[in-house]
Amino acid sequence: MTGHRRPPARTPLTTAGTALAALLLAACGGEGSDTGEGSEGAELSHVHGLGVSQADGDVYVATHDGLYTVTEGRQPKLVGDRKDDFMGFTVADESTLIASGHGAEGSGRPGNLGLIQSTDAGRTWTARSLEGDADFHSLDSVKGTVYGYEGGRIRVSSDLERWDDRASLEALDLAVSPAGDTLLATTAEGVVASTDGGRTFGEAARPVQAFASWPADESLFGIDVSGKLSRSSDSGKTWKQLATVPGGRPQALTAVNAGRILAATQDGVYESRDGGKTFTELAPLAS
Repeated sequence: MTGHRRPPARTPLTTAGTALAALLLAACGGEGSDTGEGSEGAELSHVHGLGVSQADGDVYVATHDGLYTVTEGRQPKLVGDRKDDFMGFTVADESTLIASGHGAEGSGRPGNLGLIQSTDAGRTWTARSLEGDADFHSLDSVKGTVYGYEGGRIRVSSDLERWDDRASLEALDLAVSPAGDTLLATTAEGVVASTDGGRTFGEAARPVQAFASWPADESLFGIDVSGKLSRSSDSGKTWKQLATVPGGRPQALTAVNAGRILAATQDGVYESRDGGKTFTELAPLAS
């Protein structure tokens, strides 16, 4: 009788890596929907980025169908009139946002928006570079330098026009230290770190995190594929688990500071005001 090989055991790490790979595939969204007027009462779906206005504290939600603001107890509101598929997204300063993604169907904008910038809190956008060519899936900005992940590589710019291509790797998210001296990337093997601006990366460190955000020197946050939020005070060498964000697999994470954290999961956008111990739903997501 011919024997049958038993399949290899799935360790927590390989399971997490497989789940992160699935998130990587899910992050590759298509084009946005038709352009429409700014309005309230929209239904949110598939979040690619989160941020907070430094001017008024509004919470931004960058989605497959436009950029919205959300407030607990109120309907989401479309910012401006563009319903593009926002992929990479970050708040650079008080009124400046930078993003990437795909032009809405019928808008006349290219399938790949390149790097776009808004200097009026998201109401209007200007193409700055790589229009028609690049689709950044992750963006972070520290001290005037923008770090992006696009086409399987790290790309860095200090003027939003000229880009330096650096290391190639398979990653989902980037996080830069407040000092700008360390760049982290989340991968299926674990979190990898670079101390030379993304030119080279060290060995992957466990646990596997899907998304990371680094608002202060001793406050690095990560969320794993099951929605468990953790905090590191030593640049990601060790992690302390805080809570599980409601709603299943994560879609985005942004820590505004050590106390205020935003997370999007499969069924909603959530906010913590106590450092990640508890979360309140700001807006539901369509399934």
